[in-house]
This record gives sequence, C-alpha cells and structure tokens, in this order.
Amino acid sequence: MSRDERALQAGLGDPGVPEALVRGELRILGLMPNSSNYTFLAEATMPPTERVLAIYKPRRGEIPLWDFPEGTLAQREVAAYLVARELGWPHVPPTVLRDGPEGIGSAQLFVEFDPSEHYFTLQETHVGAFRDVALFDAVINNADRKGGHCLIAADGTIFLIDHGVCFNVDEKLRTVIWEYAGESIAPARIEDLDRLVVALEPAERLRDTLEALLLPEEIEAMRRRLRRLLDTRTLPEPGEGRPFPWPPI
Repeated sequence: MSRDERALQAGLGDPGVPEALVRGELRILGLMPNSSNYTFLAEATMPPTERVLAIYKPRRGEIPLWDFPEGTLAQREVAAYLVARELGWPHVPPTVLRDGPEGIGSAQLFVEFDPSEHYFTLQETHVGAFRDVALFDAVINNADRKGGHCLIAADGTIFLIDHGVCFNVDEKLRTVIWEYAGESIAPARIEDLDRLVVALEPAERLRDTLEALLLPEEIEAMRRRLRRLLDTRTLPEPGEGRPFPWPPI
C-alpha cells in the first residue's frame, strides 16, 4: 500500500466521523471567502438519507510555502484532528483525507457557528477552553492560530479549524493566544500529555496512522515538544522571531 493509500485510510473507523464525510458523494457548493488556499463548501451525501456539509480543501489548491513540504497541508489538517481526538480535547471537527471533485484533499465536517464571534470576543467567557487551545497549539506547533480560527457553535462549544500549517520540525508557534504563557499545566492535562507520548511510540496505533500523514522527523519533533511540556509543566512563552500570525483574525 502506498503512502497516499495509507493516508486515505487515516482515522477511518472513528464512530464520531459521519459515513457521508468519508465515502459519500462530494459536491462543491461554492468557494469560501477570505481563504489563502482553495477552500470549498461542499455537500457529502450517502444514500439513502445521510447528508452533511463539509469544508473541502484539495491539495491542488494549496499555495506552496517555503517552510512546509509542498502538497502536505491537507494531511496536516487530518493529523491535527487525530491528535485532538487522542487527547480528548480541544474540539476539532471530524476531518478525513479523501478524494473529491478537485482531487485528494481534506474534508472537515462543517460546524454551524456565529460569524460575529471569534477569540477576541470569546476569550473572557471561555477561559478553560482557550487554555486548552494554547496547550494544543504548543503540542502541534501551530504556526497560524488566528482569532477567527476559533468558532462557537450554537450549543456554546468552541471549535478549532485551519490546521494546515502545523507540525513543522522547526519552532514556529504563532498564535494570538499568549494570555496563559508561563501558567502551570493542570494535572489532568499532564496525564493526557503522558498518554499522547505513549501513543506516539513506534508500533502504536496513532503513530502508525500519523506516519501516513507526517514526516517521521515531524512526529519525533512533536514527541520532543511533549517531553519539554512534561518537564516544565508550564505553557510556553513566546519564542524568538514573530510569535503572532497576521492578520490576527
């Protein structure tokens, strides 16, 4: 089985992922505004009745980046979902790699949200959720956590989107969420990080899955970040260079 074929199997069998998202017919409804890469709103249907909306990001619509391997952003979206699922937090919508009208890309379950809300309007009322986001971004080395990547659903759940530029080997944490820098990591989250370290050991299920999506050195870099977090037991401070994304929302 080729690496691409293995990548297309990543995360399948998850009961939280709608069958239509995985195997349903994908029909493009329109282009999403204000996206740096081609990002489509699509409808995935599975006869006789299952229908879901999805955000579809095909590889061929990715703008090449000097610091990330070309054609890998879709896989990184899936990897971020799998890591969040393993940790049990934060909330990343179910995301798979699949074929579609514009070729292979990521397909993420569309979440109904309030477009007037974002990190800067929500930070004071959802402190616990955003503390988890800050820790998650340190784990996955998120190079682009904008305020608009934090959505609030109708039930009040905070969802996170846009993880195409994560998991780089080099330190690239760029985020608008630095309020918790230097704070102690809660004991329950330390236990979750410990569990993730084990899940990333060779021959473990998550490790095998991520190896179809990321480079081996990127997985090892994540393990090093986890060990550092477990050693310090504190959320990281801004590093050298540019610690904030642009634009901020």
